[in-house]
Amino acid sequence: MPYYMYVTASEDDKIVTFEMDPESGKLNHLRDVAISGRPAPLAINPDRSVLHVGRRGTPEISSYAIDQSTADLSFLSTAPLETDPCYLSTDRKGKFLLSSYYEGARAAIFPIGPDGSVANSPAQVVQTATGAHCIQSDPSNRFVFVPHISGRGPNLIRQFKFDENTGRLTPNSPPQVSPQSRIGPRHYCFHPNRDILYFSNEQGCSVTAYNFDTTQGTLTSFQTISTLPIGYAGPNSCAQIQIDPTGRFLYAPNRGHNTMASYRVNQTDGKLEPIGHAETEPVPRAFTIDPHGKFLYSAGLESGKLAAFHINQGSGQLERMDTYDVGKAPMWVLITELV
Repeated sequence: MPYYMYVTASEDDKIVTFEMDPESGKLNHLRDVAISGRPAPLAINPDRSVLHVGRRGTPEISSYAIDQSTADLSFLSTAPLETDPCYLSTDRKGKFLLSSYYEGARAAIFPIGPDGSVANSPAQVVQTATGAHCIQSDPSNRFVFVPHISGRGPNLIRQFKFDENTGRLTPNSPPQVSPQSRIGPRHYCFHPNRDILYFSNEQGCSVTAYNFDTTQGTLTSFQTISTLPIGYAGPNSCAQIQIDPTGRFLYAPNRGHNTMASYRVNQTDGKLEPIGHAETEPVPRAFTIDPHGKFLYSAGLESGKLAAFHINQGSGQLERMDTYDVGKAPMWVLITELV
């Protein structure tokens, strides 16, 4: 059964849909779906029936039903926003859409209706600070973290308790984690088998590993490692971060050095060991790994192209395969296997 990929081309006002061969990693362009208002972040319901799109220029969140046979999108609803969204995710039960707002300095929780569409108004808005980026619930659906970059942001991670019945966030104790240096935590991913989170640091050009206390819902850092090769002194910043489904390899892009940093994950303690750097398309802001961890796809914000890599299953090294045109300013890449 094929996988399907959605890519937001923000400056072309469209979502590009591909069919993906899970064995070869080859992509077949299916269609472009016109969506005005600079579509950017994407999120999919746990049952893979609805795709949610953050429209940063409007600003709005729109929901689309996914045809399970063709991956085509049918409009369901649009919720107006006061400021543009930079990240979307659903909670683990698919009852709420979690959203964060860099310029708006907030997080907002929207109910998701029986048809999968997002409600017209949020159940809760929490004022945080400028530079809010990623927002996700943990695997138990009881805790949420919201990192804030440095520079224009306060350089911290807000820690929340999450009520999966009401969708409400309440500050945890302590309410935040502050890195010792101004590294600027931006995005994060959960280790699939261990109680560990990995954060990409936008200003620090690094990845920090945190032990996750699953009882208290709090984080404690135990490693920070650079994403750059020794000796590089040019401009750079980090963006997204992904770990493969087996928990053996982790990847973080360098915007400036224009590479994908690769790491081997120590299976005993979760520490990262550098593998190397693979050249990508210019300004690799968005990327994803397929559900079986065999392929990685990285979008170049400046080139409008998608670089496809094979993940060596023994070493974790990235091997360039193909390049695809996707459109101006690709902002998000999402792969799903439909029901």
